[in-house]
Amino acid sequence: MLELQGAIWFRAGQQDWGGKDRIALLAAIGEHGSITAAARAVGISYKGAWDAIDAMNNSAGEPLVVRAAGGKGGGGTRLTARAERLIATYRAMEAEHARFIAQLERAGAMADAHPEDLHLIRRMMIQTSARNKLFGHVETVRAGAVNDEVTLALPGGQRIVATITHESVETLGLVPGAEAFALVKASSVLIGLADPPARLSARNQLPGTVARVVPGAVNAEVVLELDGGGTVAAIVTQAAVADLALQAGTRALAIFKASSVILGTMG
Repeated sequence: MLELQGAIWFRAGQQDWGGKDRIALLAAIGEHGSITAAARAVGISYKGAWDAIDAMNNSAGEPLVVRAAGGKGGGGTRLTARAERLIATYRAMEAEHARFIAQLERAGAMADAHPEDLHLIRRMMIQTSARNKLFGHVETVRAGAVNDEVTLALPGGQRIVATITHESVETLGLVPGAEAFALVKASSVLIGLADPPARLSARNQLPGTVARVVPGAVNAEVVLELDGGGTVAAIVTQAAVADLALQAGTRALAIFKASSVILGTMG
């Protein structure tokens, strides 16, 4: 049985202030008067808590959390009046939102919704500046001293390798079998010829066929249709297009470093 759920996020223009998790962090700071205790209460790292606080302070254009002088242990952390008002506003909106969701469920709004369609809609709503967005499932996670290597298996059988911090792996819940998506800027993708095979240090070398070449004044966009499905776009110079004789139907490789891949989840 499908259940209708939703979440509220505050946004000012193109800038996200935060949602339920950040409001919970603010509330925990107000309750405990300590960043360390608040981070522990909401289940994030001390650094993660401060990163969130910095982002919220920057978004608000004024402090929401400030260090307090004196108190237990010689000092602590407190919320500003703006932060307390923000928490109250969020909770009032959340309560109203919950009533709205309950009303939709009672009306049977989700009775005919297909789970696969809803999942696809979620994917389509992800907005990012990266030209390439590829969905798959985590195949392996290889831990390192600082960074972890994550291999993402795409539906068509291709694999993408990403190198990200261990903290990001834990925060995103990247474990074998988890659904995730890879973001790669078109400017980070190189195009090489598949024949003869190239010997390169880049971990990602995805074979496919050129679907189209969109010329520009200096650069061109080359869209490669990957073997097994999906596409990858690359921005290359017009000179490179000529040198490689790239045109629709040309067999080629999309080449990019593991460090150029950003991973995300929809959780």
